[in-house]
Amino acid sequence: MSETQDPVFQIQRVYLKEASLEQPNSPAILLEQEQPTVDIQLGVNGAAVAEGVFEVTVTATVQTKIKDKTVFLVEVVQAGIFEIRNLPQEQMGPIMGIACPQIVYPYLRGNVADLIQRGGFPPVHLAEINFQSMYEQQQAAQSAEAPAVQ
Repeated sequence: MSETQDPVFQIQRVYLKEASLEQPNSPAILLEQEQPTVDIQLGVNGAAVAEGVFEVTVTATVQTKIKDKTVFLVEVVQAGIFEIRNLPQEQMGPIMGIACPQIVYPYLRGNVADLIQRGGFPPVHLAEINFQSMYEQQQAAQSAEAPAVQ
């Protein structure tokens, strides 16, 4: 009988962890005719929550401004709980940094668009993200920062 066990990768739950919408300059800013600028920031984090169970979060921050005044600021954290067992350690980074965010991200996109629309604005649709490219860029940046070990 073999000692190795089959790899396990299962979604336990996808949930909205945090959401906020701020309109600090309303209602005056809503009367402006100028087109706002839009700034979108994304982040991915992962952490173990129990033996073989991990939480992966994808965060989006969407800020629109007219000149130096904020029209609205939306921050959404979408999370997923994943059971991941019996995988080689070198596969954990790509699973946590690519596969899990790809599962969570569509929920984040929908929640961001919905929250903005419920705030009285046209929805902002987040673009598709290549999480593999994003992960590889992060890995390259980390290895460039790390001193060479002799």
